[in-house]
Amino acid sequence: MPGLRELQRAFSSSLRSEDASQTAAWVSANGLNGDRRIQIYRNNLVVTLTDALRSVYPVVERLVGDGFFRFAAHEFIHQYPSRHGNLHLFGHEFARFLSEFAAAKGHAYLPDVARLEWAQHEVYHAADHAPLEPQSLTVIGPDRYESLCFALHPARRLLHSSYPIMRIWEVNQAGFEGNQAVDLSAPGDRVLVLRIDREVKIHTLAPAEYQFLVTISNGKPLGQAVAAALEQDRDFDLTRCLVKHVQSSTLVDFSLA
Repeated sequence: MPGLRELQRAFSSSLRSEDASQTAAWVSANGLNGDRRIQIYRNNLVVTLTDALRSVYPVVERLVGDGFFRFAAHEFIHQYPSRHGNLHLFGHEFARFLSEFAAAKGHAYLPDVARLEWAQHEVYHAADHAPLEPQSLTVIGPDRYESLCFALHPARRLLHSSYPIMRIWEVNQAGFEGNQAVDLSAPGDRVLVLRIDREVKIHTLAPAEYQFLVTISNGKPLGQAVAAALEQDRDFDLTRCLVKHVQSSTLVDFSLA
């Protein structure tokens, strides 16, 4: 008889494959043989994890249909097994999986749609943070402005796609009425996903504003963030951008480099 640790590992492996030979012999039959009993657990696992993916990726499912989604979910579950006790963490590799999934090659925009939906999921469950008090910045002298390093709110995510993912997402919402046509050759979107009062919103950003926030989110000081924004738009308005994102609690803390 194997030890508990070895038995647990064998059982876990049996749930992710069709081969239950490592554990079936140690399962009490009692009306069903070991293979059948493990199959029940395996089926329940797949159903539970597929439902978890459905709850996070409704637009992806709508785009590909129920049958394709269940097929993709089955393959994903076996290639990227859950490694956390918290089910909210399951599925974060789905966009990467779709980018490599041969059956999805005809839908090149799918990975970015999945990234958008995962960003919404993360933002919804992210921690809260107190807003930044603007007067706290008054202690910083002008000669040190370029060294300011701002922190983004935990419930904020930035995403850049080569595809018009906002349009794709919008026309695939339940209850959407109107023209559902999507021009995939249209310019791509830069978006900020944020949570306000438990409601997740998506805002499109201009290239300079997006580059400014991305540079900030990478831990770079204000001087570098402004330079990166100006490369996108020589008319970038720093004051307007700062006020907007402090007031919306996108920027919630700061330090000096």
